[in-house]
Amino acid sequence: MLKAGVIGAGHLGKIHLRLLQQSSKYDLIGFYDGNEEVASQIEKEFGYKRFHTSEELIKAVDMVDVVTPTVSHYEVAKKVLSAGKHLFIEKPVTSTFLEAEELISLAKTHKVKGQVGHVERFNPAFIAVKDKIEFPMFIETHRLAEFNPRGTDVPVVLDLMIHDIDVILSVVDSKVKSINASGVSVISDTPDIANARIEFENGCVANLTASRISLKNMRKSRFFQKDAYISVDFLEKKCEVVKMKDAPEEPDDFAMILQNAEGVKKQIYFDNPKVEEHNAILDELETFAYAIENNTSPVVTLEQGAEALRVANKVIESFGK
Repeated sequence: MLKAGVIGAGHLGKIHLRLLQQSSKYDLIGFYDGNEEVASQIEKEFGYKRFHTSEELIKAVDMVDVVTPTVSHYEVAKKVLSAGKHLFIEKPVTSTFLEAEELISLAKTHKVKGQVGHVERFNPAFIAVKDKIEFPMFIETHRLAEFNPRGTDVPVVLDLMIHDIDVILSVVDSKVKSINASGVSVISDTPDIANARIEFENGCVANLTASRISLKNMRKSRFFQKDAYISVDFLEKKCEVVKMKDAPEEPDDFAMILQNAEGVKKQIYFDNPKVEEHNAILDELETFAYAIENNTSPVVTLEQGAEALRVANKVIESFGK
């Protein structure tokens, strides 16, 4: 079992602590949080061993799970990697792409692994259909959330939209060609609503919308490709695949047939892949343990986390242009 420690014991940090304690892949050694009151309360309430400095925690473990606010990711992660310890770090990986590049370099220098917490890659609904997403040419995503003061220290692009950016980059095998976006600040100092159009060199276009001041929560993505339409509801953990194939000469009475102006007939097929229930956060943590133990590449590498951040920052830079 890998000795694990958590730095940052806020809302998400407490979830990570509980899951690491449950996991058969890790031995949870303890945690560190710079807020004396929070750290004392968690130690008393849950019984996790508390470290009084991050350095002490890092020294005592094999892997550090960084769940601090984004602004401190770089400094904390640098300590972890420089000490030769494996790093799991929440998204976005850092505040800037240059900081992310330095972490990548440190991980290579010290021969340790890093994984970024882009948890939607492990969403059961996405897992169920990701192998069916082949050469998508148009993608539309909506990620809407009710207002929550937690997370408003960064633009909604880095808070919410970056989830969809990472998913899109994982299924589109092409470089980004251009980005056009707009963002509006409503209640925060940074944009609360954003829309982005990302064009890829292979012709694929992605239209992304994110809001953190909506009246209801929504996390849906739709992927359109030749002869197929795939929808993923990340919130409800549901998915659907609609395929079109050449219609048989004698379709049955209940077949759905479309005919174009040239007389070509297509039959529509509906497929609802089975969605296996599992905890996405636990899965991402345990796949990282597998990568460490078997010396394989993590599911979401530091490089991939850095690229998602680079694209997200390009979206922010294009506001108002």
